[in-house]
Amino acid sequence: MDRRTAKELLHVRDWLSRAREIIERGQSAYDADDLLQEAGDSLMMKLGEAANRLSRRELPPPDGVEWALAVANRNWLIHQYDEIDRKQTWLTLSVDMPEWGSALAPLFAEAEAESSLDAEAD
Repeated sequence: MDRRTAKELLHVRDWLSRAREIIERGQSAYDADDLLQEAGDSLMMKLGEAANRLSRRELPPPDGVEWALAVANRNWLIHQYDEIDRKQTWLTLSVDMPEWGSALAPLFAEAEAESSLDAEAD
């Protein structure tokens, strides 16, 4: 794995961790807090952009992950911001993102190893 791919994967890992923090607050808190909703939107947009980059780098997604769906979700959030369905965004945050975290865990470990090697070389 090259350095740029590893860096992108580590960003994804960190964003999924932040999404977990939103999930831990619960759906009621999410529904009642515009800032949590905006934070969730931001994370989904970042994940979509990272998925686009990883796809262009020809990193095959593991089972359960579809780069194209994250890209489509990003585009929807950016261009249809006035039509966002909070039930759907909550499902993306609370169901899809944890599944992605599990599916991508081996790649995150590989990215961490690559990052450590780079740090030692510097």
